[in-house]
Amino acid sequence: MAIGRWGEWPSKEALSRVGVPRGRIVMDLVLLAVLASWVTWSAYDAGVFRGAALAVPVLGLACCVWALVAFHRVTLQHRLLPALLLLAATAAVGVVPYAMGVQEPAYVLGIICALRGMERLPLIVAVPLAVAMIGWFRYLDETVLGALGSALAVLLGGYALRLDAHARGTGFRLLAQERAARAAEAESAALTERARIAREIHDVLAHSLSAQLVHLEAARLLIERDGERGQVLERVVAARSMAREGLAETRQALSALRGEMVPVEDFLRELTGTHEGAALEVVGERRALSADASQTVRRVAQEALTNVRKHAPGARVRLRLKYEQGEVALEVRDFGGKPGGVSDVVSGLAGSGSGYGLLGMRERAELLGGALEAGPDEEGFVVRLRVPA
Repeated sequence: MAIGRWGEWPSKEALSRVGVPRGRIVMDLVLLAVLASWVTWSAYDAGVFRGAALAVPVLGLACCVWALVAFHRVTLQHRLLPALLLLAATAAVGVVPYAMGVQEPAYVLGIICALRGMERLPLIVAVPLAVAMIGWFRYLDETVLGALGSALAVLLGGYALRLDAHARGTGFRLLAQERAARAAEAESAALTERARIAREIHDVLAHSLSAQLVHLEAARLLIERDGERGQVLERVVAARSMAREGLAETRQALSALRGEMVPVEDFLRELTGTHEGAALEVVGERRALSADASQTVRRVAQEALTNVRKHAPGARVRLRLKYEQGEVALEVRDFGGKPGGVSDVVSGLAGSGSGYGLLGMRERAELLGGALEAGPDEEGFVVRLRVPA
């Protein structure tokens, strides 16, 4: 709430006691206890309360305490009329001892009501209430100058309390907002990290399991063709090799998540070494890549070779890694599959994948501000990746 907006209530944080130091609360309670004791003592010391009237000061004090506690509650709820009625009831308690010749209770209760009004009510109501104290103090037999001075002191004191509560409430609200922002940031970071881990696991499993599926499905079909034991054995051995590769890639993914990765060139050499007919060319001055850029290059190379196995088995493949100014480029080009034999069976499995390979590679590149192109080229298929590095 802006202090200059006269028609608005103080903020909920300013009206509550949240964030108030314990020492300040104790000091306020001690001050109120001293004032209550002094007023009660003044009433009894005047000697005007005798007999059954001895209970009047205590009952009046209890009524004032109840009214002020209720005032605190209704102002938290922004209920103006009940708040004004409670202040009026508190001030009216002082009229009884004043009528019996004791001025102190009326004077103290009037000041307390004006201060509480300035601190907790909208200014458009609180300021006239404080100004009305001039007439109240004048009614209590003060001089005009004294009444003006007392009302001005109450006005300034109440406004100072209001500013203090406003500053405290604003600080507490900003702190709560900062905590909420930090919690949201932490949650967003956790979700981002989960998505990254999910991509890593998906890429490893998709690369390994889809390749195994191709070989095992081919083995199944060959078993149905009697007398193809040699080719069946070849497919089973290939599937076992893929399982080993998948295990190694899973370990590499876990190492990457821990920040422990081998250089991308070494990874690509190992990858091409497991693919018959694949060759690697590295161009440009080698340099360390960021973890994200390195992982993107690795996963795109894996996915591209998996697609070659599925769509062009036996094809010759060339991987070209090029370090350029401010970025790194990877090109994976195949030159078509070998016709005939088991490749014809395997080619029928080309559509068995999930269909998200190219989409996943493109998403990886775009997350880093890079780009990926893929499509037929001359006699084969080519995948081109560029990412900042």
